[in-house]
Formats: sequence, structure tokens, C-alpha cells
Amino acid sequence: QVQVAESGGGLVQAGGSLRLSCAASGSILSANAMGWYRQAPGKQRELVARIFSGGRTNYAGSVRGRFTISGDSAKNTMYLQMNSLKPEDTAVYYCNAVFAHYDYWGRGTQVTVSS
Repeated sequence: QVQVAESGGGLVQAGGSLRLSCAASGSILSANAMGWYRQAPGKQRELVARIFSGGRTNYAGSVRGRFTISGDSAKNTMYLQMNSLKPEDTAVYYCNAVFAHYDYWGRGTQVTVSS
């Protein structure tokens, strides 16, 4: 059983930056993929960014060029660096990890961007 836990959310003004962290209880080198999803009030959960074993990444069009996903295998931690934040980025952000083709989710961390 793998556990993942997010941290780093908060309140920031538009144009500001935040870095989210996702700590995994297992080695992230063993993960098939890890990613960040978000869910705004009244909306469906959506993919923000994902990183695959081997290092390939993909991003939602709305965040490409502003957000960067990365991992630190020594710390078993994945990050999401978010720059140039917009009010529409306000959501609960969830960490997802795929190990042996099973999905594991964190409880989420709130990101609020004020205008």
C-alpha cells in the first residue's frame, strides 16, 4: 500500500508563485507515473501535469509554460512549481501516483489565487 500526501497550498495573489509537494511512502522510481490534478468548486477533476517513468511530461494547455512538474527520487517527492498564477487556478490540488497500475491519491491541498 502506497501513501501520498500533498503540502504547499495556500493563498497567493494573482501573478504569484507556489510550489506544491507530494511525498510518497514508496520509491517514486517505481512509479509508472505521477501527476497533479485539480478540482474547482462545481467542476470535474482535471489533469494539470503528469510525469512518467523515464521523465516524459505532459501538461494541460491552460498551465503549459507556467507550471513545471518534477521529482526528487532521493526524497521520494514530486513537485509542482506554479508561476504566474491566475484566479482560475484556484482549486484543490491532488497528487496521484500509479504504482503497479494501481492509482493512489492524496487528500488534496487548497490553492487560492486572489485577483
